[in-house]
Amino acid sequence: MRVFCIFITAIIFIAGPLQAQVQKNSFSIIGYYSGDAKSVDAYPVEKLTHLIYSFCHLRGNKMVVDTYKDTLRLQHLVTLKQRNPSLKIILSIGGWGGCAPCSAVFNKAEGREEFAASVKALNSYFKTDGIDLDWEYPSIEGYPGHQYLPADKHNFTLLLQALRKSLGKTPEISFAAGGFTSFLQSSVEWNTIAPLVNKVNLMSYDLTNGYSTTSGHHTPLYSTPQLKESADNAVQYLDSIGFPLNKLVIGAATYGRIFEIFNNANNGLYQPCKFQRGLSFKSINLDSLQKDGYTYYWDDIAKAPYLYNASKKLLLTYDNGKSIALKTQYAIYKKLNGIMFWELAEDKTTNGLLDMMYTTAHPAN
Repeated sequence: MRVFCIFITAIIFIAGPLQAQVQKNSFSIIGYYSGDAKSVDAYPVEKLTHLIYSFCHLRGNKMVVDTYKDTLRLQHLVTLKQRNPSLKIILSIGGWGGCAPCSAVFNKAEGREEFAASVKALNSYFKTDGIDLDWEYPSIEGYPGHQYLPADKHNFTLLLQALRKSLGKTPEISFAAGGFTSFLQSSVEWNTIAPLVNKVNLMSYDLTNGYSTTSGHHTPLYSTPQLKESADNAVQYLDSIGFPLNKLVIGAATYGRIFEIFNNANNGLYQPCKFQRGLSFKSINLDSLQKDGYTYYWDDIAKAPYLYNASKKLLLTYDNGKSIALKTQYAIYKKLNGIMFWELAEDKTTNGLLDMMYTTAHPAN
């Protein structure tokens, strides 16, 4: 009976998006970008609605662009609007390891207000379109050694209020949200912040990560009996507490994770493991990997691909064109705001995952 239900659900959600075409720019396709100024020119930025510059930094209470090189990079990203006039360039702050002072700064009214004023000033100077907060994480442990306090949860709300007051109605405010249960339940006052933000970018990747000791998919669409965390699990939770789905953006990954597996069973899935390294999607060559001993598998419950090398005991978990198409269809069917990914510089410049997102959302274009 369970298999039958899964099959019917899959038919419903796949058929729905094919009938519900989306208008260009009504469905967000958002890429983070931390590459250099010129490499971005090779990518099909016409297929993006948003490009998020990663990252600005905190200096004192202010958001700053650290170096002259970063200034030139950001200025070049803004010129991409000549190719795509509707493209929004968003400033981002934080990232994994990039938000050490966030708790201390944002826990003070003076810090929040000075920060919000600096965001407005930078957007005005660079002619950018808003702010994306990537604080990993309010109120729960994130990067080792970074301060986190119970008060962070409410102070994050106060920070968003200060930003909206400073920026006004037009500039966009978004934040990168952990796609896992402890963040969803403990880091954000969801119903209070809903009117303040345009988007929530769910990081439904790294769900099996560099600290994991049991292997699994790092960016699954659906939960499995062995791995609760997934994009759908996050969406279902937020829907259950009344957060507006039209502000949710699910996440995809243009990189894979390779794990050393200690118990050579179940094709490497859900086994004791140790993270080895990341691998960009543009470097994943299926033919070469198969010649090297990897076997391709598809998990039809998680809707996720993976590769396993039994002789070397190495598992590669990643997104591919098939999983990206299903995630995009899911976002359309659920009437979410869109899909986002980390990051553009790790995708292929042609026939990449961004191309699949766009053609799935706009099959007639």
